[in-house]
Amino acid sequence: MPGAARDEGRPSWAPPSLDSGRLQAALKSLELTVRGRLDGLLQGNHLGLVPGPGTEPGEARIYQPGDDVRRMDWAVTARMNEPHIRQTVADRELETWVALDLSPSLDFGSAACDKRELAVAGLAAVTHLTSGGGNRIGAVIDNGERLARMPARGGSAYARALLKKVVEMPRAEEGTRGDLARLVESLRRPPRRRGLAVVISDFLGPLEWQRALRGLGTRHSLLAIEVLDPRDVELPDVGTVLLSDPETGKQREVRTTPVLRKEFAAAAAAHREEVAAALRRAGCAHLVLRTDSDWIADVVRFVVARKRGWSGGAA
Repeated sequence: MPGAARDEGRPSWAPPSLDSGRLQAALKSLELTVRGRLDGLLQGNHLGLVPGPGTEPGEARIYQPGDDVRRMDWAVTARMNEPHIRQTVADRELETWVALDLSPSLDFGSAACDKRELAVAGLAAVTHLTSGGGNRIGAVIDNGERLARMPARGGSAYARALLKKVVEMPRAEEGTRGDLARLVESLRRPPRRRGLAVVISDFLGPLEWQRALRGLGTRHSLLAIEVLDPRDVELPDVGTVLLSDPETGKQREVRTTPVLRKEFAAAAAAHREEVAAALRRAGCAHLVLRTDSDWIADVVRFVVARKRGWSGGAA
């Protein structure tokens, strides 16, 4: 971590600790990290994390698995006897809204950082990758106890204020259950101008948010940033351990036998696949960030892959 916000013992790629004692230094460090490693990535290409919803028709290209079938160009498809989609030119003023889940399940981390810090880092990347050109960004933040809204505005100063507001959102008491469906629905009411809607969450728990996300996708381009910790997907071989659900307060002491670890991993993998499938059905781009992985490198790979996909595979 560059500067004073580097934490002793943390890998250099980990996001900074966001403890209140050195919040300004941590936010500055985060900004420098994002700008230093992402600047120039999208130079000369207005498409951002995902193509803007644009209203101006662009060129047609051959359909590729994962493309939004709602953008199928049936006239070209009939003429060429091969599925084609119509690309759109991104609007020059993009409005981005972020639904940020800060419920108690995010207040946990067993690797380089906790999931809450990684969620804030993901938001910092989004603000940077959608900034400039008159673009605006707003956010709805939910910690399970209360929901806070930040209006959509432009400028780097406002982006910094938004991040600071998010970091200062108090942590809810253990036993508070988050409501991701309510959070996603808050981006639909009241209706907002067409743009990019980003949902940042660990997506643990029931998939009751699917309907709200599909509804959101009828008007906006969608991006989901899934924040994971290794303990979300596997149990360590540590003998007896106390498991705690931060959103119900329930605790259970278990012995991590090979059978239990295998069953836990299988159930976690099944849930992750259900989440991924639900996001695909909603036409949602999907970025996974992990507390044990270089999050900026993961963002870069994701953005480059998206740009190549929307340019028909060109580098």
